[in-house]
Amino acid sequence: MPRLLVCTDSFPPQLNGVSVVTASMVTGLTARGWDCAVLAPAYPPTLCAALSEPPVLRRFSISSRALPSYPAVRLAWPPLRLAHRIIRDFRPDLVHCATEFTVGWAGLRAARAYDVPVVTTHHTDFSRYCDAYGVPFLRPVVQRWLGGFHRRAQLTMAPSTTVERTLRAMHVGHTAVWGGGVDTTHFSPRHFSLLSRHRFAMGADFTFLHVGRLAPEKNVEFVLDAFEHVRVRFRERRLRLIIAGAGPIERRLRQRAGDDVIFLGAVDRVRDLPALYASADGFVTASETETLGLVVLEAMASGLPVVACDAAGVGEHLEHARNGLAFAPGDMNGCVSAMSRLVADASLHERLRVGARASAESLSTDRALDQLDALLHKVMAAAAVSCGPSASPLVMTPAR
Repeated sequence: MPRLLVCTDSFPPQLNGVSVVTASMVTGLTARGWDCAVLAPAYPPTLCAALSEPPVLRRFSISSRALPSYPAVRLAWPPLRLAHRIIRDFRPDLVHCATEFTVGWAGLRAARAYDVPVVTTHHTDFSRYCDAYGVPFLRPVVQRWLGGFHRRAQLTMAPSTTVERTLRAMHVGHTAVWGGGVDTTHFSPRHFSLLSRHRFAMGADFTFLHVGRLAPEKNVEFVLDAFEHVRVRFRERRLRLIIAGAGPIERRLRQRAGDDVIFLGAVDRVRDLPALYASADGFVTASETETLGLVVLEAMASGLPVVACDAAGVGEHLEHARNGLAFAPGDMNGCVSAMSRLVADASLHERLRVGARASAESLSTDRALDQLDALLHKVMAAAAVSCGPSASPLVMTPAR
Protein backbone atom coordinates (compact mmCIF):
# COMPACT_ATOMS: atom_id res chain seq x y z
CA MET A 1 0.00 0.00 0.00
CA PRO A 2 1.63 3.32 -1.06
CA ARG A 3 1.79 6.02 1.61
CA LEU A 4 1.12 9.68 0.92
CA LEU A 5 1.67 12.63 3.24
CA VAL A 6 -0.43 15.67 2.30
CA CYS A 7 0.83 19.01 3.62
CA THR A 8 -1.66 21.82 3.22
CA ASP A 9 -2.40 25.24 4.67
CA SER A 10 -6.11 24.79 3.90
CA PHE A 11 -8.27 21.78 4.76
CA PRO A 12 -11.84 21.17 5.94
CA PRO A 13 -13.72 22.54 7.74
CA GLN A 14 -12.19 25.63 6.13
CA LEU A 15 -14.15 26.23 2.95
CA ASN A 16 -12.47 27.23 -0.32
CA GLY A 17 -11.50 25.65 -3.61
CA VAL A 18 -8.15 24.37 -2.31
CA SER A 19 -9.68 22.62 0.70
CA VAL A 20 -12.44 21.08 -1.43
CA VAL A 21 -10.03 19.66 -4.02
CA THR A 22 -7.50 18.51 -1.40
CA ALA A 23 -10.17 16.74 0.65
CA SER A 24 -11.48 15.07 -2.51
CA MET A 25 -7.94 13.94 -3.32
CA VAL A 26 -7.45 12.37 0.11
CA THR A 27 -10.83 10.62 0.04
CA GLY A 28 -10.40 9.39 -3.52
CA LEU A 29 -6.85 8.10 -3.09
CA THR A 30 -7.78 6.34 0.16
CA ALA A 31 -10.55 4.54 -1.74
CA ARG A 32 -7.96 3.54 -4.33
CA GLY A 33 -5.68 1.85 -1.82
CA TRP A 34 -3.45 4.68 -0.60
CA ASP A 35 -2.57 5.17 3.06
CA CYS A 36 -2.92 8.94 3.48
CA ALA A 37 -1.81 11.25 6.29
CA VAL A 38 -2.61 14.96 6.44
CA LEU A 39 -0.66 17.79 8.06
CA ALA A 40 -2.86 20.90 8.26
CA PRO A 41 -3.77 23.77 10.59
CA ALA A 42 -6.18 23.23 13.46
CA TYR A 43 -9.44 25.12 13.21
CA PRO A 44 -11.55 26.53 16.05
CA PRO A 45 -15.00 25.03 16.78
CA THR A 46 -16.56 28.37 15.90
CA LEU A 47 -15.49 28.04 12.27
CA CYS A 48 -18.55 27.38 10.15
CA ALA A 49 -18.43 23.72 9.17
CA ALA A 50 -19.91 24.24 5.70
CA LEU A 51 -17.44 21.63 4.46
CA SER A 52 -17.27 18.34 6.32
CA GLU A 53 -13.87 16.84 7.03
CA PRO A 54 -13.06 13.59 5.21
CA PRO A 55 -12.20 10.59 7.37
CA VAL A 56 -8.42 10.55 7.77
CA LEU A 57 -6.83 8.04 10.13
CA ARG A 58 -3.71 10.17 10.49
CA ARG A 59 -4.57 13.85 10.82
CA PHE A 60 -1.78 15.98 12.28
CA SER A 61 -2.95 19.42 13.33
CA ILE A 62 -0.92 22.46 14.27
CA SER A 63 -2.09 25.60 16.03
CA SER A 64 -3.07 28.52 13.86
CA ARG A 65 -4.19 32.13 14.16
CA ALA A 66 -6.82 34.03 12.22
CA LEU A 67 -5.68 36.56 9.67
CA PRO A 68 -6.87 39.88 11.21
CA SER A 69 -8.51 41.18 8.04
CA TYR A 70 -9.92 37.77 7.05
CA PRO A 71 -10.72 35.59 10.13
CA ALA A 72 -11.68 32.52 8.05
CA VAL A 73 -8.06 32.30 6.81
CA ARG A 74 -5.76 30.65 9.33
CA LEU A 75 -2.00 31.22 9.56
CA ALA A 76 0.27 28.60 11.10
CA TRP A 77 3.90 28.80 12.17
CA PRO A 78 6.04 26.60 9.87
CA PRO A 79 5.82 23.11 11.48
CA LEU A 80 9.25 21.97 10.30
CA ARG A 81 10.06 19.76 13.33
CA LEU A 82 6.65 18.10 13.18
CA ALA A 83 7.02 17.48 9.45
CA HIS A 84 10.39 15.81 10.08
CA ARG A 85 8.89 13.61 12.80
CA ILE A 86 5.92 12.59 10.66
CA ILE A 87 8.17 11.58 7.78
CA ARG A 88 10.39 9.54 10.11
CA ASP A 89 7.42 7.77 11.70
CA PHE A 90 4.97 7.50 8.79
CA ARG A 91 7.64 6.89 6.14
CA PRO A 92 5.67 8.17 3.14
CA ASP A 93 6.50 7.09 -0.37
CA LEU A 94 5.46 10.53 -1.57
CA VAL A 95 4.78 13.97 -0.11
CA HIS A 96 2.17 16.22 -1.66
CA CYS A 97 2.40 19.94 -0.88
CA ALA A 98 -1.01 21.35 -1.76
CA THR A 99 -0.10 24.93 -0.85
CA GLU A 100 2.98 27.14 -0.98
CA PHE A 101 2.74 28.68 2.48
CA THR A 102 4.00 27.62 5.89
CA VAL A 103 2.67 24.05 6.04
CA GLY A 104 3.46 23.31 2.41
CA TRP A 105 6.90 24.86 2.82
CA ALA A 106 7.62 22.70 5.89
CA GLY A 107 6.51 19.57 4.04
CA LEU A 108 8.74 20.41 1.09
CA ARG A 109 11.78 21.07 3.28
CA ALA A 110 11.32 17.90 5.33
CA ALA A 111 10.70 15.70 2.29
CA ARG A 112 13.83 16.93 0.57
CA ALA A 113 15.83 16.34 3.75
CA TYR A 114 14.85 12.66 3.65
CA ASP A 115 14.97 12.26 -0.16
CA VAL A 116 11.23 11.61 -0.36
CA PRO A 117 9.82 12.63 -3.77
CA VAL A 118 7.55 15.66 -3.74
CA VAL A 119 4.53 16.61 -5.81
CA THR A 120 3.13 20.14 -5.52
CA THR A 121 -0.05 21.77 -6.79
CA HIS A 122 -0.28 25.37 -7.97
CA HIS A 123 -3.93 25.91 -7.02
CA THR A 124 -3.82 29.70 -6.78
CA ASP A 125 -1.78 32.28 -8.65
CA PHE A 126 -1.36 34.64 -5.72
CA SER A 127 0.69 37.01 -7.86
CA ARG A 128 -2.54 37.95 -9.65
CA TYR A 129 -4.13 38.91 -6.33
CA CYS A 130 -1.64 41.75 -5.91
CA ASP A 131 -3.68 44.08 -8.12
CA ALA A 132 -6.94 43.30 -6.29
CA TYR A 133 -5.33 44.05 -2.93
CA GLY A 134 -3.66 47.27 -4.05
CA VAL A 135 -0.03 46.06 -4.08
CA PRO A 136 0.76 45.47 -7.79
CA PHE A 137 4.45 46.17 -7.17
CA LEU A 138 4.68 42.91 -5.21
CA ARG A 139 3.67 40.75 -8.16
CA PRO A 140 7.23 39.95 -9.35
CA VAL A 141 8.27 39.09 -5.78
CA VAL A 142 5.34 36.69 -5.37
CA GLN A 143 6.05 35.09 -8.75
CA ARG A 144 9.68 34.47 -7.79
CA TRP A 145 8.58 32.84 -4.54
CA LEU A 146 6.05 30.60 -6.28
CA GLY A 147 8.49 29.59 -8.99
CA GLY A 148 11.26 28.82 -6.52
CA PHE A 149 8.89 26.67 -4.45
CA HIS A 150 7.60 24.54 -7.32
CA ARG A 151 10.99 24.07 -8.99
CA ARG A 152 12.02 22.00 -5.94
CA ALA A 153 9.36 19.34 -6.63
CA GLN A 154 9.57 16.28 -8.87
CA LEU A 155 6.23 17.31 -10.38
CA THR A 156 3.89 20.30 -10.12
CA MET A 157 0.23 19.83 -10.97
CA ALA A 158 -1.69 22.68 -12.59
CA PRO A 159 -5.50 22.91 -12.54
CA SER A 160 -5.56 24.05 -16.19
CA THR A 161 -3.34 24.49 -19.22
CA THR A 162 -3.43 28.24 -18.58
CA VAL A 163 -1.84 27.70 -15.19
CA GLU A 164 0.64 25.25 -16.68
CA ARG A 165 1.78 27.97 -19.08
CA THR A 166 2.19 30.32 -16.12
CA LEU A 167 4.35 27.73 -14.38
CA ARG A 168 6.49 27.30 -17.47
CA ALA A 169 6.99 31.07 -17.56
CA MET A 170 8.29 30.76 -13.98
CA HIS A 171 10.78 28.13 -15.27
CA VAL A 172 8.98 25.24 -13.56
CA GLY A 173 9.85 22.38 -15.86
CA HIS A 174 8.08 19.25 -14.60
CA THR A 175 4.35 19.89 -14.83
CA ALA A 176 1.08 18.07 -15.49
CA VAL A 177 -2.49 19.31 -15.81
CA TRP A 178 -4.82 17.97 -13.12
CA GLY A 179 -7.80 19.93 -11.85
CA GLY A 180 -9.66 17.51 -9.60
CA GLY A 181 -12.84 17.32 -11.67
CA VAL A 182 -16.35 17.80 -10.32
CA ASP A 183 -18.63 15.42 -8.43
CA THR A 184 -21.40 14.91 -11.00
CA THR A 185 -23.44 12.79 -8.59
CA HIS A 186 -23.41 15.25 -5.72
CA PHE A 187 -24.04 18.18 -8.09
CA SER A 188 -26.83 17.24 -10.46
CA PRO A 189 -30.04 18.63 -12.02
CA ARG A 190 -31.96 15.99 -10.06
CA HIS A 191 -31.63 18.19 -6.96
CA PHE A 192 -34.02 20.77 -8.43
CA SER A 193 -37.20 21.27 -6.44
CA LEU A 194 -39.91 23.88 -6.05
CA LEU A 195 -39.51 23.49 -2.30
CA SER A 196 -35.86 24.59 -2.60
CA ARG A 197 -36.87 27.57 -4.70
CA HIS A 198 -39.29 28.56 -1.95
CA ARG A 199 -36.72 27.91 0.81
CA PHE A 200 -34.10 30.09 -0.89
CA ALA A 201 -36.64 32.87 -1.59
CA MET A 202 -36.55 32.44 -5.39
CA GLY A 203 -40.26 31.87 -5.89
CA ALA A 204 -41.27 32.40 -9.50
CA ASP A 205 -38.61 35.09 -10.05
CA PHE A 206 -35.80 34.50 -12.54
CA THR A 207 -32.87 33.97 -10.16
CA PHE A 208 -29.17 34.40 -10.80
CA LEU A 209 -26.74 32.74 -8.40
CA HIS A 210 -23.18 33.62 -7.42
CA VAL A 211 -21.18 31.21 -5.22
CA GLY A 212 -17.75 31.92 -3.80
CA ARG A 213 -15.64 33.74 -1.25
CA LEU A 214 -16.55 37.39 -0.82
CA ALA A 215 -13.06 38.77 -1.31
CA PRO A 216 -11.68 41.54 -3.57
CA GLU A 217 -10.18 39.17 -6.15
CA LYS A 218 -13.59 37.59 -6.84
CA ASN A 219 -14.94 40.81 -8.39
CA VAL A 220 -18.39 40.43 -6.82
CA GLU A 221 -19.08 44.18 -7.01
CA PHE A 222 -18.96 43.84 -10.79
CA VAL A 223 -21.68 41.17 -10.54
CA LEU A 224 -23.85 43.43 -8.38
CA ASP A 225 -23.54 46.28 -10.88
CA ALA A 226 -24.31 44.01 -13.84
CA PHE A 227 -27.38 42.62 -12.11
CA GLU A 228 -28.67 46.13 -11.42
CA HIS A 229 -28.38 46.98 -15.14
CA VAL A 230 -30.27 43.80 -16.07
CA ARG A 231 -32.96 44.47 -13.48
CA VAL A 232 -33.54 47.92 -14.99
CA ARG A 233 -33.86 46.38 -18.47
CA PHE A 234 -36.58 44.01 -17.26
CA ARG A 235 -38.70 46.32 -15.14
CA GLU A 236 -41.81 44.31 -15.98
CA ARG A 237 -40.30 41.10 -14.61
CA ARG A 238 -39.07 40.21 -11.13
CA LEU A 239 -35.40 39.20 -11.00
CA ARG A 240 -33.27 38.09 -8.08
CA LEU A 241 -29.59 37.61 -7.37
CA ILE A 242 -28.50 35.22 -4.63
CA ILE A 243 -24.99 35.53 -3.19
CA ALA A 244 -23.76 32.39 -1.40
CA GLY A 245 -20.49 32.69 0.47
CA ALA A 246 -18.72 34.72 3.12
CA GLY A 247 -15.60 36.83 3.29
CA PRO A 248 -13.98 40.10 4.32
CA ILE A 249 -15.98 42.38 2.01
CA GLU A 250 -19.42 40.93 2.77
CA ARG A 251 -20.52 43.97 4.75
CA ARG A 252 -19.49 46.34 1.96
CA LEU A 253 -21.34 44.24 -0.61
CA ARG A 254 -24.50 44.15 1.50
CA GLN A 255 -24.45 47.94 1.79
CA ARG A 256 -24.11 48.26 -1.98
CA ALA A 257 -26.76 45.71 -2.97
CA GLY A 258 -30.39 46.45 -3.73
CA ASP A 259 -33.51 44.85 -2.30
CA ASP A 260 -33.55 42.08 -4.92
CA VAL A 261 -30.16 40.72 -3.79
CA ILE A 262 -30.14 38.00 -1.13
CA PHE A 263 -27.03 37.09 0.89
CA LEU A 264 -27.01 33.55 2.29
CA GLY A 265 -23.57 33.51 3.92
CA ALA A 266 -21.66 30.22 3.91
CA VAL A 267 -23.82 27.38 2.60
CA ASP A 268 -23.44 23.74 3.63
CA ARG A 269 -21.92 21.90 0.66
CA VAL A 270 -23.54 18.58 1.49
CA ARG A 271 -27.00 19.54 2.66
CA ASP A 272 -27.86 22.76 0.81
CA LEU A 273 -25.51 23.69 -2.02
CA PRO A 274 -26.59 21.02 -4.58
CA ALA A 275 -30.23 22.09 -4.34
CA LEU A 276 -29.26 25.76 -4.50
CA TYR A 277 -27.35 25.26 -7.74
CA ALA A 278 -29.95 23.03 -9.37
CA SER A 279 -32.92 25.22 -8.44
CA ALA A 280 -31.54 28.56 -9.65
CA ASP A 281 -31.95 29.83 -13.23
CA GLY A 282 -28.47 31.12 -14.05
CA PHE A 283 -24.98 31.30 -12.56
CA VAL A 284 -22.86 34.42 -12.87
CA THR A 285 -19.26 35.18 -11.92
CA ALA A 286 -16.84 37.93 -12.91
CA SER A 287 -13.66 36.60 -11.31
CA GLU A 288 -10.57 36.96 -13.51
CA THR A 289 -8.16 35.00 -11.28
CA GLU A 290 -9.61 31.47 -11.20
CA THR A 291 -7.05 28.74 -11.93
CA LEU A 292 -9.87 26.20 -12.35
CA GLY A 293 -13.19 27.76 -11.38
CA LEU A 294 -14.61 24.88 -9.33
CA VAL A 295 -17.89 26.70 -8.70
CA VAL A 296 -18.37 27.06 -12.45
CA LEU A 297 -17.95 23.30 -12.89
CA GLU A 298 -20.35 22.63 -10.01
CA ALA A 299 -22.94 24.93 -11.61
CA MET A 300 -22.51 23.14 -14.95
CA ALA A 301 -22.87 19.74 -13.29
CA SER A 302 -26.14 20.99 -11.80
CA GLY A 303 -27.44 21.89 -15.26
CA LEU A 304 -27.18 25.59 -14.55
CA PRO A 305 -26.34 27.94 -17.47
CA VAL A 306 -23.21 29.94 -16.71
CA VAL A 307 -22.35 33.57 -17.44
CA ALA A 308 -18.65 33.99 -16.73
CA CYS A 309 -15.57 36.01 -17.52
CA ASP A 310 -13.53 34.29 -20.22
CA ALA A 311 -10.26 34.43 -18.31
CA ALA A 312 -7.73 32.10 -16.68
CA GLY A 313 -8.92 28.54 -15.98
CA VAL A 314 -12.63 29.24 -16.46
CA GLY A 315 -12.14 29.90 -20.16
CA GLU A 316 -10.92 26.35 -20.73
CA HIS A 317 -14.28 24.80 -19.83
CA LEU A 318 -16.68 27.59 -20.81
CA GLU A 319 -17.82 27.18 -24.43
CA HIS A 320 -19.76 30.24 -25.53
CA ALA A 321 -23.35 29.48 -26.55
CA ARG A 322 -22.88 25.76 -25.81
CA ASN A 323 -22.65 25.43 -22.01
CA GLY A 324 -22.73 29.09 -21.04
CA LEU A 325 -22.16 32.65 -22.17
CA ALA A 326 -18.75 34.32 -21.96
CA PHE A 327 -17.77 37.96 -21.68
CA ALA A 328 -14.35 39.61 -21.81
CA PRO A 329 -12.60 40.75 -18.61
CA GLY A 330 -14.00 44.09 -17.46
CA ASP A 331 -16.69 44.15 -20.18
CA MET A 332 -19.80 45.31 -18.29
CA ASN A 333 -21.90 45.59 -21.45
CA GLY A 334 -20.92 42.03 -22.42
CA CYS A 335 -21.89 40.66 -19.00
CA VAL A 336 -25.22 42.54 -18.96
CA SER A 337 -26.01 41.37 -22.48
CA ALA A 338 -25.28 37.72 -21.60
CA MET A 339 -27.40 37.85 -18.45
CA SER A 340 -30.22 39.52 -20.40
CA ARG A 341 -30.15 36.78 -23.06
CA LEU A 342 -30.64 34.14 -20.38
CA VAL A 343 -33.67 35.98 -19.05
CA ALA A 344 -35.27 36.66 -22.43
CA ASP A 345 -34.52 33.52 -24.48
CA ALA A 346 -36.07 30.36 -23.03
CA SER A 347 -34.81 28.11 -25.84
CA LEU A 348 -31.23 29.34 -25.34
CA HIS A 349 -31.59 28.80 -21.60
CA GLU A 350 -32.66 25.18 -22.11
CA ARG A 351 -29.91 24.49 -24.65
CA LEU A 352 -27.26 25.81 -22.27
CA ARG A 353 -28.63 23.68 -19.43
CA VAL A 354 -28.16 20.54 -21.49
CA GLY A 355 -24.73 21.61 -22.72
CA ALA A 356 -23.55 22.51 -19.23
CA ARG A 357 -24.39 19.09 -17.83
CA ALA A 358 -22.78 17.31 -20.77
CA SER A 359 -19.57 19.29 -20.29
CA ALA A 360 -19.41 18.47 -16.59
CA GLU A 361 -19.92 14.75 -17.17
CA SER A 362 -16.67 14.65 -19.14
CA LEU A 363 -14.87 16.15 -16.11
CA SER A 364 -16.12 13.82 -13.38
CA THR A 365 -14.20 13.45 -10.12
CA ASP A 366 -13.93 9.67 -10.49
CA ARG A 367 -12.17 10.00 -13.82
CA ALA A 368 -9.86 12.70 -12.45
CA LEU A 369 -8.93 10.63 -9.40
CA ASP A 370 -8.09 7.63 -11.56
CA GLN A 371 -5.76 9.90 -13.54
CA LEU A 372 -4.20 11.21 -10.32
CA ASP A 373 -3.66 7.69 -8.98
CA ALA A 374 -1.79 6.72 -12.15
CA LEU A 375 0.17 9.98 -12.17
CA LEU A 376 1.41 9.61 -8.59
CA HIS A 377 2.48 6.01 -9.21
CA LYS A 378 4.55 7.23 -12.17
CA VAL A 379 6.26 9.81 -9.95
CA MET A 380 7.12 7.12 -7.38
CA ALA A 381 8.40 4.77 -10.08
CA ALA A 382 10.60 7.49 -11.59
CA ALA A 383 11.96 8.36 -8.14
CA ALA A 384 12.75 4.71 -7.43
CA VAL A 385 14.71 4.45 -10.68
CA SER A 386 16.67 7.63 -9.95
CA CYS A 387 17.55 6.38 -6.47
CA GLY A 388 18.93 3.12 -7.85
CA PRO A 389 18.66 -0.42 -6.48
CA SER A 390 20.88 0.26 -3.49
CA ALA A 391 18.49 2.83 -1.99
CA SER A 392 16.56 1.51 1.01
CA PRO A 393 13.11 3.00 1.74
CA LEU A 394 13.48 1.92 5.38
CA VAL A 395 16.45 4.15 6.10
CA MET A 396 14.85 7.40 7.16
CA THR A 397 17.77 9.66 8.01
CA PRO A 398 18.17 13.20 6.69
CA ALA A 399 19.96 13.39 3.37
CA ARG A 400 23.32 15.16 3.43
